Amino acid sequence: MQERVLFGAAYYHEYQPHDRLEQDLDLMAAARFSVIRVGESVWSTWEPENGRFDLDWLQPVLDGAHARGITVLLGTPTYAVPPWLVRLYPEIAGERRTGERIPWGARQEVDFTHPGFRFHAERVIRKIADRYASHPAVIGFQVDNEPGNELFHNHGVFQRFVDSLRHKYGDVETLNDAWGLVYWSHRLSDWADLWTPDGNYQPQYDVAWRQFQADQTTEFIGWQADIVREYARSDQFVTTCISYERPAMADDELVRRLDVTAGNPYYAMQDGLLHPQSSPGQQNWTTRGTWALYLSADRMYSSQQRPFLVTETNAQSIGYPWDNRPAYDGQWRQAAWALVSRGAKMIEYWHWHTLHFGAETYWGGVVPHNGKPGRTYREIAKLGAELETAGGLVADLTPDSDVTMLYSLPSKWLMQKYPALSHEDGSPDDRSYHGLFDPFYRGAFDAGLQVRIMHASQFSGVADPVLVVPGLYLADDALLEKLVAYAAAGGHLVVGPRTGYADVEARARTATMPAGLAAAAGVSYDEYSNLSVDLPVRAAADSQLELGDDAAATRWADGLQVDGADVVAGYQHPHFGRWPAITTRAHGAGRITYVGTVPNGPLATALFRWLAPTAWTDLPASVTVTSATASDGRRLRFVHNWSWDSLSIDLPATLHDVLADRTVTDKLDLGPWDVRVLVEPSQP
Repeated sequence: MQERVLFGAAYYHEYQPHDRLEQDLDLMAAARFSVIRVGESVWSTWEPENGRFDLDWLQPVLDGAHARGITVLLGTPTYAVPPWLVRLYPEIAGERRTGERIPWGARQEVDFTHPGFRFHAERVIRKIADRYASHPAVIGFQVDNEPGNELFHNHGVFQRFVDSLRHKYGDVETLNDAWGLVYWSHRLSDWADLWTPDGNYQPQYDVAWRQFQADQTTEFIGWQADIVREYARSDQFVTTCISYERPAMADDELVRRLDVTAGNPYYAMQDGLLHPQSSPGQQNWTTRGTWALYLSADRMYSSQQRPFLVTETNAQSIGYPWDNRPAYDGQWRQAAWALVSRGAKMIEYWHWHTLHFGAETYWGGVVPHNGKPGRTYREIAKLGAELETAGGLVADLTPDSDVTMLYSLPSKWLMQKYPALSHEDGSPDDRSYHGLFDPFYRGAFDAGLQVRIMHASQFSGVADPVLVVPGLYLADDALLEKLVAYAAAGGHLVVGPRTGYADVEARARTATMPAGLAAAAGVSYDEYSNLSVDLPVRAAADSQLELGDDAAATRWADGLQVDGADVVAGYQHPHFGRWPAITTRAHGAGRITYVGTVPNGPLATALFRWLAPTAWTDLPASVTVTSATASDGRRLRFVHNWSWDSLSIDLPATLHDVLADRTVTDKLDLGPWDVRVLVEPSQP
């Protein structure tokens, strides 16, 4: 069992304007830091010139950390290429379009498949691993950093893409049929006829191209991991840190070559963590809203269906010089405990010392530009003491779940180029997949339920009592059969828009929609519409779904035709009112509910309250309760108050407050932006 949640920050002594190593490490130790991340961003420091290595500069950092009981996650520097390598080998530049090299001056500009790059990358990896793998402070390796940032169009990459198609399909006629290349006279007579992706409009091509790009990233990270393992001790792990919005990355495939998942959840602080929020907020590589912070954690858990590491998250403001919103008091604790409650076994901040130069000058660290510990340091140190107090009890949690949601990266990739949804001005929304997925997740969260996200590739037919599948546009017959079988075996399957519409080649199916599900669901459709305005939704007279006047359908409506299903709710509209919005039907020992629209917040919350009751009822609106099981079998409850109000809640049982070391009965008092970690008393 892990002794405690690892706690610390990325630390770059080499970035400091003056030597303050001992002072920094002392401050870290005082804040109960147990881990730092080093070395991944400075290839030009490791190898100042071609073949001339400087490996000794890190030794004092590792020695000083070890002397204070702080462990180290050591990075390989392959994502930030030194200028001398660019000058000597300009052909390693990546291309975002065929023949157009990415300009130098940022990072990840290199075609990492190029043999010249691989030679130099392998050499520096081996030098670093050989030098420091045996150091007692090093507990693991991070290979590269946030991989999958670019879709490379280089000639060699494209030729490997063609080779991959040739190996998969065998001959061009098979590919012609699979992709429907009779359309617009795209039939190939030879593999040399395949056009480059720059001007492609064929959806089938795009799905294959995106999968191929993800495969290249998976191979690259696995290649590095294999090199590092030649030097690593048996007690050291290998990982990479994942930014989940990267376009050339499939996290469920990437992590198969790694020992543990690690990710970088960044989130809006201050009022961005108010709960509840009326507006969903814009989601991107940073999220907004408490529900979205939990979604980030559940996505990280989904990669391996196991606890994960947080390699980067907010210390102060993260972003741009015009967006400075460091957390309110208490919010660092809240966010960290939220991540721990959903399976995080390391919390590491970006980063220790706020930079004085570079593109991330205003990505605030644990200490500010003057280097003196301030409010951020004090708040984070308070959290460090709490994690130390909680110890191994919270270090390797299995989060509970009431609902499973299936996640489909291929469907997301396709909808980035061919969106199903539009913005209010009618322009395409390249986040359409999350426009379908997120409202259901948020509805479950706002209803007080916990969600287990599962990749479609991971679904074996077993899930929570409620399984929600919105936006699963690409699906093979076997997956659709598993969904129906899940319901027949006693599960409640909830199907959302666009699910099952196309096969894995992105070809629209010829079956009655929703394909493979219509007969079992007792409902079908042959037309659908984007919605320009929200439509009020009302529950059917005999339905147990309780809706307020603010329940509405947004963005999409399937023209559902009932054939054996019961109508749960319908639209109030002179045209769309002819069709139900939600239907349900018993199937075998279970049930299939079809939601033909994207529900707004009130509709989604009401839907999930109907689907699955919660153990904690009558909570104040700003309070969330999540639960998990510790490695020793004990049950924990994490109670958050995401507001400025002090309040009390009723407890359904006597619990032990882990951080205050006291028994709590009947009432639990919560201050503004407060969190409590409670555990059921051990049974004699």
